[in-house]
Amino acid sequence: MPRSNALLALSLATLFTPLAFGQQSMNPARPGTLNYVEGHVALGSHAVTPRAIGYAALAKDQTLSTADGRAEVLLTPGVFLRLDHDTTVKMVSPDLVHTEVAVLSGKADLEVDYLYKENDLRVDEGAAQTKIIDTGLYEFAASPATQLRVFDGKAAVSPAQNAKWITVHGGHELALTTTPGKPHGFNKDAAEDDLYKWSDLRADYLGQANEGLLQAEYAGAPGIYPGWAWDDVAYGYTWLPYDGFLYSPFGFGFYSPAFFYGGGFGYYGGFRGGYGGFRGGFGGFRGAAVGGGFHGGGGHR
Repeated sequence: MPRSNALLALSLATLFTPLAFGQQSMNPARPGTLNYVEGHVALGSHAVTPRAIGYAALAKDQTLSTADGRAEVLLTPGVFLRLDHDTTVKMVSPDLVHTEVAVLSGKADLEVDYLYKENDLRVDEGAAQTKIIDTGLYEFAASPATQLRVFDGKAAVSPAQNAKWITVHGGHELALTTTPGKPHGFNKDAAEDDLYKWSDLRADYLGQANEGLLQAEYAGAPGIYPGWAWDDVAYGYTWLPYDGFLYSPFGFGFYSPAFFYGGGFGYYGGFRGGYGGFRGGFGGFRGAAVGGGFHGGGGHR
């Protein structure tokens, strides 16, 4: 491996080292790690239960399937893949830099809260391949019709191998056929189905877990660092940005340790910036705002 790639992989790997409060045997998070399951879910041919959360992960070419269940999977730092009922996905590449999954059947949401410039994040559906270009919320349907919906964000789609890439912006959808037309707009409100609502709820829980871990510092927990962080209360990983703060596509906040302890907004229901205004208002400033409160803004490094 070239030295530059090796250093990059090592740098990104530190973001997958969990902070396990009261659970020192927790495995480091990596692309494909199960972060939540409910109902009937199978990793390969083996059924998994909530006890597998944080331990089990999809290996290369391994599948994850839901029957009457749902599942949430960690991909790159700050990216969550959520499977609807009767859905199967396959891990094509669990590499930290090039991360690729295939939606074989059913429907999946992809919440992208953060992308490093080195991330090459792709989702396959049949012959089509989608490259994620920006943070946002993406819906991939493999059946009954193969389709990409971009609620928020930006993606590039290649309908087939060596085909010209098509850019799909937020608020647009594209039928993923070998001869697709142009992306066209869709009604976001009408598209908020059960999977969307479930993803919204999961984003809420993750945002609350983010603040809960940061508050635990006051209770004598070990130092908190950016990356995936394990929360014993929520029993799953949440995301701590490197610096500043950012919002998920659903409007829930993720705060970095530097921002939180420098004085910043509390969680209190998040801020629903893109989809309908305030969800519950800002929590106000957290105190003396040492260092000025905003550290870098927006979660950027």
